Amino acid sequence: MHGLVNRSIQCFLRDTYGLALWAAVAADAGLEAQGFEAMMSYDDALTDAVIDAAARRLVKPREALLEDLGIYLAGREPLRRLLRFGGVDYADFLLSLDELPDRVRLAVPEVDMADLSMIATGPGRYTLLCRGGHPGYAAVFAGVLRAMADDFGALALIEAGAAQGLTDTVTIELLEAQFASGRHFDLARPGRG
Repeated sequence: MHGLVNRSIQCFLRDTYGLALWAAVAADAGLEAQGFEAMMSYDDALTDAVIDAAARRLVKPREALLEDLGIYLAGREPLRRLLRFGGVDYADFLLSLDELPDRVRLAVPEVDMADLSMIATGPGRYTLLCRGGHPGYAAVFAGVLRAMADDFGALALIEAGAAQGLTDTVTIELLEAQFASGRHFDLARPGRG
């Protein structure tokens, strides 16, 4: 797993639950407390060990922890900006997710991301297929999709489904596209004129 992904997990645990929890998780996983180097690659088993140790220490199901990770990641401004370029509203954003792996590879070619396919299954209903990624991608994407619904001001029901072979699914039911005011988004970077 790319160090940038692992470092994101580390930052999520540290920022959300504190340095003491991160240090305990790192020790449980056989990792030094300073954690991951963002530009290195690590064995996938180490990533799993960190996630499993965090879930145990927090007494939280793995999928719930991964969904919280997705919410955290979508709140980070650089990733939020990458995601917001997907459309002017939540429905456009959903339909643009097929392109997200290519946008991520443009930014960081070494990141091994699941292939994404969004299927419209009815009015306001969608299924996101995550193929070939690391187990847990669907839970992370469920969190990202929840956070982005809030960001766009949409009301949506989102649920990570059971894995079917190498494909994970997330179902989305868009109940109201303009439920609330979304967060402000401008193409120009914040603080620049």
